[in-house]
Amino acid sequence: MTRFRFALAPLAIALLGFTAAPPPPAAAAACTPAVVTGATTDARLTGLFTAYGNDNSRLDDWTGADGTYSLRLPSGKELWIFSDTFLGQVNPDGSRPPVVEEGGTTVFLNNSFAVERDGRLSTVHDGTAAKPAAVMPPRDANHWFWAGDATLAGGLVEVTYQEYERFGTGAWDWRWHRNVVARFAPGRLERPISVHDLPSGHGVSWASATLKDGGYTYVYGVEDLGSPKYMHLARVKGQSLLGTWEFLKADGTWSADEGDSARIMSGVANEYSVTRVGSSYVLITHDTSEALSPNIVAYTSCSPAGPFTGKQHVYTTPETGGNIFTYNAHAHPDVAGTGLVVSYNVNSFVNTDHYRDVTIYRPRFLDVTFR
Repeated sequence: MTRFRFALAPLAIALLGFTAAPPPPAAAAACTPAVVTGATTDARLTGLFTAYGNDNSRLDDWTGADGTYSLRLPSGKELWIFSDTFLGQVNPDGSRPPVVEEGGTTVFLNNSFAVERDGRLSTVHDGTAAKPAAVMPPRDANHWFWAGDATLAGGLVEVTYQEYERFGTGAWDWRWHRNVVARFAPGRLERPISVHDLPSGHGVSWASATLKDGGYTYVYGVEDLGSPKYMHLARVKGQSLLGTWEFLKADGTWSADEGDSARIMSGVANEYSVTRVGSSYVLITHDTSEALSPNIVAYTSCSPAGPFTGKQHVYTTPETGGNIFTYNAHAHPDVAGTGLVVSYNVNSFVNTDHYRDVTIYRPRFLDVTFR
């Protein structure tokens, strides 16, 4: 299964220091920084995906994935957006068969959706039940798309995707290529109605997080150097990512030139979130200032553009250890919970672990509380 990232070391292996954030783009109103008071397992969501993943009533549906973004649809349904995804059956002992390419029955896709309605999930893929295909199709066998955050604009779903490409035969001979946004009709999610290029000229993946605030849609990106990883920020006036982009400069002003985009801070993961909590903005991320960190942390700001300060410990993932690592924690502000719902992904450096134990490659969910 040559295209499955398995461990995807750049998501987890990083030792980086912190850089000073640029000043905020305008004087922010006084705010009270949110203080983390606790984090507990969200039993409903964790149980929902566990039960659904183990259910063999259909054999072309979800049994595990990573990525785990979400978006509330106009109908009130919750759209769950995944990158690498397993479809198929789960054996009675909690294992899964090998992938089709290796003589088994498990299907592997680089992206998929699941839709939640009234506490029930259904998988969305393109193709047929007998031959499923990714909702965001690749151009050829040497390219594929991993999902980023999504937004709603004019009744359409806009999902950011990062295209990756393979350039050699080695296990790690692949690289980020470009950013796009795919537009989907909420009633026909199995394939996009259009795909559009996003800024991609300066090595920033514009897919980590989105935030609607003050008449703008903010788009948070990551400049992934392995060690370190830097946050970048762009914005578009209005709801749609097809508008005119502006990029936050080092002096706190905005520029139409992506080359002016500044490194806001280091220590973020490839996927993170910025969410309005009370009068402040909370950044949730895995702590990539530590190698293979099990720690999810929070920072706060009085502006969606930072600076994000006051690092707080949120949660230590119990799964981390041995072959197993966790990564890419971020919030789901539209999803109901007893606090701010946060997900994180679980993975293994050893490929056979994903077939031995289906529970590894599934998201976990938390309820994070603040005062």
